[in-house]
Order: sequence, then C-alpha cells, then structure tokens
Amino acid sequence: MPSLKDLRNRIGSVKSTRKITSAMKMVAAAKLRRAQDQAEAGQPYARAMAGMLSRLAANVVPGPNTSRLLAGTGSDRRTLIVVITSDRGLAGGFNSSAVRESRRLARRLLDEGKSVQIVTLGRKGRESLRRDYLSSLVDAHDPGTTKVAFAQAEGIAQEILRMFQDGRFDVAYVVYNHFRSVIAQVPTVMQVIPFAPAGATQAANENTGAKAIYEFEPDEETILAELLPRNLAVQLYGALLDSAAGEQAARMTAMDNATRNAGDMIAKLTLNYNRARQAAITKELIEIISGAEAV
Repeated sequence: MPSLKDLRNRIGSVKSTRKITSAMKMVAAAKLRRAQDQAEAGQPYARAMAGMLSRLAANVVPGPNTSRLLAGTGSDRRTLIVVITSDRGLAGGFNSSAVRESRRLARRLLDEGKSVQIVTLGRKGRESLRRDYLSSLVDAHDPGTTKVAFAQAEGIAQEILRMFQDGRFDVAYVVYNHFRSVIAQVPTVMQVIPFAPAGATQAANENTGAKAIYEFEPDEETILAELLPRNLAVQLYGALLDSAAGEQAARMTAMDNATRNAGDMIAKLTLNYNRARQAAITKELIEIISGAEAV
C-alpha cells in the first residue's frame, strides 16, 4: 500500500496535470473560434466555384482539347493520396482517424492492383504512415494550423499539378477530417483530380423539369483551363481550414475529458489518503493505549 507521502505526491502531480489540461482546453477553445470563423468565411467562395465548374463541365463535350484535370488521363492505375493531419498531438482520435481512413483507401487501391503515392500535410500523418508506407511517401509538408493562408494551399496545389503534368499519377484524393461540429469530425475522402462535378450523378438521374441554359464567354474549355487549377487550390484550402478547426475542437474535447478524469482521480486519491491517514492515527492510538495498559 502506498505511504502517505507517496499519496500526497501523487495528488500534487495530478493537480498540476489538471491545471495544464484546463489551460490547454481554454487555449483550444479560443483558437477554435478563430479557426471556425475562417473556415465558414471560405465556404461561400468554394461553393460558388464548385457550382460554376459543375455548370461548365455539364456543357463540355469531351474531346482532344479538353483539360486533363476534367477528362482525366484515360487511366486510373496510379493514385496520389494527400493526407491532412496536424503537427501536434493531444487531440484525441483526430489524427488517428484520418490516418486510418488513408490506410483503408491505400489498402483497397493496392488490392485492386493499383500503385499508390502519398503526400502528407502535417507531421503526425507523416510519422504514422512512414511505418507502413515509407516507399510510397513522395512528399511531406508542415503547413501548420495557427493560421492557414491561401498561399500555402496554392503552393501545395502547384506542386501537385506539376506531378500530374509530369504523368506521375492519374487520380488524386484528399483525406482529411471534415469539421461537422465541436464533437464531430468526420474522416472524408475527396477526389480532386480529375474534377468530379458536385451532384453530377443526381443531375443525371433527374430527367424532368426545365434546365437552365448558360452562355459562356470565352468558350467553356478556355474557362475550365483557367479555373480548374485554381479550384484545386481552393479545395485544398477548404480541407486545411476544416482540418484546423477540427483539430482545435478535438483538442478542446480531449482536454476537457482529461480535466474531468484528473478531478475524479484526485477525489479517489484524496479518499485513499484520508483512509490511510485515519488508519495510521488509529494504529498510533492503539500502540499508545497498549503501552499505557502494560505499564
């Protein structure tokens, strides 16, 4: 049984830990608000961009001049997976869920006989995936999550586009945690190359109702050649913002749980300390009384 000194030291250690987790929870809550505002501010532009590209893609007849970012290379044997995680831990299962989803995707593609290349955005993803997919890791970035800038996403998008133009892959996916709420971050797989028009399947199944007619100037293919590379940067930027907000939400929740668990542990340790102290006092009284009676 631990001594009274050991119990006092343990209680003091847990109290110090509770102060740290409580402070981290408040810091994460403050950062979450900023990250959430930034993510929400970028959504209208991303939705408008996706809507315009979907309308453009619906009016394009695939041909030799069609951008490969829309039509693809004609093959899907080589795949690039971009995995977005955080640089820091202490965020519950935030990073492990994104890594688990990317491993599941990579395993499925390899079982189908396809080749897989992985680009990691975030130190935690790189450290986890290098254990099993070291030969597949082709690039790594640490964009940070303090304040995500569009220039960072644009630079990463340019590197991915250069790899695509060099013929190093045919299809690209982004795996990240979609921020749904403070307590829900959903692992999401998003295809970014070739461009997948939003709601294309649903629109194809709807044969009733009048369809809007759009006229574009210049022609659709010229506009797509300009907008598709920018759309890749916008999609990456949105995923980075979602991941940043999700990280702070997951960390706030994890630190809140840790603070509560520390409080429960302090209560149990204090109870054990009081019982041990009472037992020690009782033992001393018995020894004194026994000595007095012997005299």
